[in-house]
Amino acid sequence: MPQPIVLSGREEPRYEHGSIYFVGTATVILRYAGFTILTDPNFLHQGDHVHLGYGLRATRRTNPAIDFSQLPEIDLVLLSHLHEDHFDKLVQRELDRSIPILTTPKAARALARKGFRAAIGIDTWEWQTFSKSSARLHITSMPGRHGPPVLSRVLPPVMGSLIEFEGPTGATAIRLYISGDTLVYDQLREIPKRYPDIDLALMHLGGTRVLGILVTMDGKQGVEAIRLINPRLTLPIHYDDYTAFKSPLDEFAREVTAAGLQDRVHYLHRGETYVFDIRRERLDQGRGESVERESEQPSAHPPH
Repeated sequence: MPQPIVLSGREEPRYEHGSIYFVGTATVILRYAGFTILTDPNFLHQGDHVHLGYGLRATRRTNPAIDFSQLPEIDLVLLSHLHEDHFDKLVQRELDRSIPILTTPKAARALARKGFRAAIGIDTWEWQTFSKSSARLHITSMPGRHGPPVLSRVLPPVMGSLIEFEGPTGATAIRLYISGDTLVYDQLREIPKRYPDIDLALMHLGGTRVLGILVTMDGKQGVEAIRLINPRLTLPIHYDDYTAFKSPLDEFAREVTAAGLQDRVHYLHRGETYVFDIRRERLDQGRGESVERESEQPSAHPPH
């Protein structure tokens, strides 16, 4: 078992509520039990370009809900893979080199060469524990494949993530899955076998295409992933920010409606916060339903 990484902070955690603030593309700010986690940081603006390798690039169509300078204090960064639309040049230049970054082994080695002193690489099914004050969380690397087999060999390795926050009794208070830039493929079937009770899922959609080949889930695959992973609630992200994204959110919404899954999807737009409540019995005993839905209106800044 890996040794926990101890994060600074003395404030006693609060377990009743948590939040997910959607910045844009695959970037969210996740807050719970005193932890603040930033995922796949991308803060470029409309008209900016990212390089995807092999001479390919994409143009950003949207603006992030906040600028990098407006970020709250971050405890750790969760990075699904090292592509510029997930870790852009601004972030590479401005992010504190001492912040822990949990990612794939290949990305961790590349980040270390760039001076990031706390980049941690984990392989599929490996995990890392973090502690802050009296709170603990565990992040496990989930399977992911960024495209069909032939193309995935020339794209960066990608991982999904499973985030498990401990409640005050040490039992899991909430379990959250982030797909990363993956297609639906056979290895994903192992996830619900190992983790049959996922509360929330953040699905990377967009139907991204490279040289015309699909490399992230489109609307139809997104619905297939919901059925396969079986979370209680899904929040789609990463769906319209770059010119490489070819499957808009309304395509996914039509597939969701056709599948009769409307009550299991919450649509989160840039600048919106999703607030989740943890039921008392989950905190006391570690069992029972954990998520109640609530949504706030868009705000100019992430919640404090």
